Amino acid sequence: MRFYLGTHETGWLRLGIGPLFVSHRRLARCATLPRAAAGWALDSGGYSELQLHGRWLTSVDQYIEATRRYAQEIGRLEFAFSMDWMCEPATLARTGLTVKEHQRRTVANFVELRQRAPDLPFVPVLQGWRLTDYERCAALYVAEGIDLAREPRVGVGSICSRQGSRQVEDILWALAMRGFALHAFGVKTRGLAGCAEVLASADSTAWSLQARYDAPLPSCQHQRCSSCVRYAVRWRDRLLAQFDLD
Repeated sequence: MRFYLGTHETGWLRLGIGPLFVSHRRLARCATLPRAAAGWALDSGGYSELQLHGRWLTSVDQYIEATRRYAQEIGRLEFAFSMDWMCEPATLARTGLTVKEHQRRTVANFVELRQRAPDLPFVPVLQGWRLTDYERCAALYVAEGIDLAREPRVGVGSICSRQGSRQVEDILWALAMRGFALHAFGVKTRGLAGCAEVLASADSTAWSLQARYDAPLPSCQHQRCSSCVRYAVRWRDRLLAQFDLD
């Protein structure tokens, strides 16, 4: 499994500590983009977008233009997730839409991105809540002529808040058995315990939350290490060692 360290610090891309997982919402604020010294992946920022606004304010045109700029100016972009629609109950309440409608919009967006920008490494996301939801979402991709088993990565959304549950483990194992190269968003240690072996990749920014409660590292002068690269790298290295990952 390839583990992507999530970060809100865009300047870390130039440090060569990757692979990193960086949100479009953070990069969009940069007047000058950093040049990546290691591979990284792009998060569309959909969770924040829908929670804040109840809809996507970023247009497809804007996302394509931004992703192309990142690919050219930052470089080393391994893949970019489509503009999906999360299916957590809180997000559904915010948008006023159903799981099925969120799935339809998720699939439609990926199809549009792939058709309009085939040169960019956009990858699909499966959305749902129950296993049957994810299976239905996979069927929507099939109906559009997309073989998810041939995609370099398939994101599995709406699982972050349920990390470590038997429900999420069952979902990931069932999808992996279909030959999908799965990426789990926002994993935590307890979430990896039961599913690391069936994931192609995962990302996490859990280090930053933990750092808010921990004392700073002895070598650090700041009050908290929630934006500290040394803390983040140490946290990642411990996680990889715990699960015997590269």
